[in-house]
Amino acid sequence: MAVGKEIRGKIKSVENTKKITKAMEMVAASKMRKAQERMRQARPYSDKVRNIAANLSQANPEYRSPYMRTDGTSKVDGFVVVTTDKGLCGGLNTNILRALTNRMRESQDAGRSVQTVAIGNKGFGFLNRIGAKVISHAVQLGDAPQLEKLIGPVKVMLDAFVAGKVDSVHLCFTKFINTMKQEPLIVKLLPLSAESLAQSEAEKAQYGWDYIYEPDAPSVIDELLTRYVEALVYQAVAENMASEQSARMVAMKAATDNAGSLIGELKLIYNKTRQAAITKELSEIVSGAAAV
Repeated sequence: MAVGKEIRGKIKSVENTKKITKAMEMVAASKMRKAQERMRQARPYSDKVRNIAANLSQANPEYRSPYMRTDGTSKVDGFVVVTTDKGLCGGLNTNILRALTNRMRESQDAGRSVQTVAIGNKGFGFLNRIGAKVISHAVQLGDAPQLEKLIGPVKVMLDAFVAGKVDSVHLCFTKFINTMKQEPLIVKLLPLSAESLAQSEAEKAQYGWDYIYEPDAPSVIDELLTRYVEALVYQAVAENMASEQSARMVAMKAATDNAGSLIGELKLIYNKTRQAAITKELSEIVSGAAAV
């Protein structure tokens, strides 16, 4: 029964794996609810900053913020890549990194160079492996994104754009649609377009007031647009974390179900093997009795 003992060992091993994946599924489900709540809480702040920034930029048509500059000649594209710190979340990172690779190839084919900012271990490791230029990075963000950990790396890219060293900045992240669907997105972060700051009639009526600027309008507008860009990055990280926990929950559920199916198959094989051994022993006993 050496074969039967080996199968029993495999069954025990798969059962232990099933317990682990089930526990990880339950942990991911708990973290997913918290991540979704943080994501939803960040949206009102982002909308409020966008409306105020839009109203301020329209109230001062004579001043154009450097964040809205479109006359860059450096032929450099910047990418802020948001991925996860951990794996076991299905194809979440693979999908966004594949889309990033295609976009980077398009930029290089057009004769443009690429600079990147990596947020998350998986993206940082991938960019280093393919030899991309990483000017800053942020890893080990934990379960809740902290704005102070994101500001430094992102500010390196913002300063490069303001200085004219980068023509455009794109934000790469995975948008949370629902528990079963997450969509990889690459959106233009800078220069800020008129469409991104467009307001509806209701918003124009709500934010249509005059301001007194201190110390001056350019300083206030630039600072506010900086906060707006940081809010967009924070929202992207929050969306990515919600997507991560959802994808991990689904992946661990699939692993648990597959482990259950494998256990069933192994038990069937074990029972067949055991029955074959018993039948063989009975046949030998009967044959021996007949010979006597």
